[in-house]
Amino acid sequence: MPRKTKKKIVVNDDMQTDYEYYLVESSGRNFNDSFQPDLKPKEMLKLGVFGGDYFFGHIDEFPKSWFRGVKLSSDGKNPNYNYFKLSASQSLKVWQDKGWIHPDDPKGWFQWYCRYYRGRRHADDERQIKRWRAFKRHLKAVEKNCKRKDYSCRPKQRQALLHWAYDSRKI
Repeated sequence: MPRKTKKKIVVNDDMQTDYEYYLVESSGRNFNDSFQPDLKPKEMLKLGVFGGDYFFGHIDEFPKSWFRGVKLSSDGKNPNYNYFKLSASQSLKVWQDKGWIHPDDPKGWFQWYCRYYRGRRHADDERQIKRWRAFKRHLKAVEKNCKRKDYSCRPKQRQALLHWAYDSRKI
């Protein structure tokens, strides 16, 4: 069910000043039919993604409940905070250099997903959903090459899948 009234969000942090967007859908609802992630942002954060560094200093925009019990690192990425206890992501600089960052979501795909999940709809949605679907190839690789729930098999790929809202604990 669509949100009855648009809710305005204003972001002021070290990456965006007076950035405004509107929540036009109810949180967690009315996703594009081709975008059905396994994990909600809150679940991803609880599981351990991005070494606890992704939202350090940027949590005011999102519900406080998303961060209860979540390990956040003030010293940069800490792989031990990740579910599989290893680093499985490229730096923001690499993402910027490759042109994967939209200016409205300067922290990247997960920031886009958190905003989309909350109800923002944006001109970049189609591209981001296409990128998410393309990442499914890693899920297929784990399924093909690993015994079910053998977490010692391809742990880096499994951690990366968690970063893209695929629940690699199920495979």
